[in-house]
Amino acid sequence: MIKIGRAILSVSDKTGIVELAEFLRKYDVEIISTGGTARTLKEKGIVVKDVSEFTGFPEILDGRVKTLHPRIYGGILAIRDNREHQRQMRENGLVPVDLIVCNLYPFEETLKKGAKDEEIIENIDIGGPTMIRAASKNYKHVCVLVKCGLYNEFIGEMEKNKGCVSEEFSFRCAREVFRHTSKYDFAIASYFSSKIETKILPDELDMRLLKVQELRYGENPHQSAGWYRFADRQFTREQFQGKELSFNNLLDMESTYTLVNQFTSPACVITKHTNPCGVAVAGDILSAYGKALETDPLSAFGGIIGFNRKIDRKIAEKIVERFYEVIIAPDYDREALGVFRAKENLRIIKSPAGIVQNYDFKSLNDGFLVQTPDDREFDKLEVVTSKKPDEKEMTALKFGWTVCKFVKSNAIVIATENRTVGIGAGQMSRYDSARVAVMKMKDNFKEKPPLLVVASDAFFPFPDSIDVLREAGVTAIIQPGGAMKDREVIAACNAHGIAMVLTGMRHFRH
Repeated sequence: MIKIGRAILSVSDKTGIVELAEFLRKYDVEIISTGGTARTLKEKGIVVKDVSEFTGFPEILDGRVKTLHPRIYGGILAIRDNREHQRQMRENGLVPVDLIVCNLYPFEETLKKGAKDEEIIENIDIGGPTMIRAASKNYKHVCVLVKCGLYNEFIGEMEKNKGCVSEEFSFRCAREVFRHTSKYDFAIASYFSSKIETKILPDELDMRLLKVQELRYGENPHQSAGWYRFADRQFTREQFQGKELSFNNLLDMESTYTLVNQFTSPACVITKHTNPCGVAVAGDILSAYGKALETDPLSAFGGIIGFNRKIDRKIAEKIVERFYEVIIAPDYDREALGVFRAKENLRIIKSPAGIVQNYDFKSLNDGFLVQTPDDREFDKLEVVTSKKPDEKEMTALKFGWTVCKFVKSNAIVIATENRTVGIGAGQMSRYDSARVAVMKMKDNFKEKPPLLVVASDAFFPFPDSIDVLREAGVTAIIQPGGAMKDREVIAACNAHGIAMVLTGMRHFRH
């Protein structure tokens, strides 16, 4: 047990500090304090010894040096059952310090409010981290509190143990210190890096993740899972109703909402297993939803729907006619939310449209693969066939090309000017993806749309896919180019009267 007889209180966040100090005085704990904390306690009539009185040395350099003194650190770091330590304590007139209560200068808060560099630098705490680290190192003899949320538990320990705290509690508090200082130093290092780092992918990439919530399970029920976010980034999602978001819901939502926000016109994206199964733009989102659904209504069952416009009652009434897992949009009117309540398990998510992605991560057993996001459309638009795409075909090609970026490779997207009509995703050969896309189109459209174009996320290795697409009625194709058999592929397009546009850029998505 650690007997608490002397404490140093030095906090920036003064939540609960008066109540804690009043409790300590009931147990005759000597309280030593600094600057603003000392003033706060004295104003409440609590007897406090200023740290300068304790050390015999004044606070100097505008408060930059307060606790950095041997009398402080000898009292914290001395091992109580080490005879040599105790002899040196007596020789130097040192006394033990049993409790440190300290939270650090508000560096992150200062940064977030947009302060100038001078103020930000002044909010880098020096003495605080040193003091709490020292106490944590000597956790068997010194307890340290860095979070207001620990005060009540500490008080409970003291009351239960008649003025003492257990070593087990002190150890947990010490762990919180190193987590706290690690996060603090991470924020400071990130600030400095932002001033000087010029590499897009630096030699060291620091990450700190905070748990948002425990998930029921991962991709499958036998897998444990949690949702974490970057400590310095938060993409706000507000859930109005429905079951807890699952691992797969979150993945599908990310893919859906990123794609739908590629479009400036009212748009709808329906996603299943991270692949879009229907995408459309229109004059209003109700029309966009209808067109997106028509692409593949069977696959849309149990899917995720994303919109880039506010949801009203009319579209809500159409949505609840079918089964979906999640709806995500920038906003909802009150009547729409009322309609959705009829489907109590349907998850309704509101999220801002502005999405900025810095890095894309893929996990390995020993780390991550890191890349910049696929946020460019094309390097060029080069027509390489005798037939040139007309204005409508070019509009359709650009639309299909945008969708294609979000389809798992190998990806083939059959589209019109404003909607998808067939999507072949994730096949091991481009030929099979082409056949799947055509099959999907034929399954869902009794009459062939008057305009059909194709977007392919990577080059055609052979002209066999061109034959499949020609038979389906495709009149124009957009693809990166760069295959050894480009000439044969282009020749097949010329033979069939198909226009082909090369982008010089592929869009693999694994």
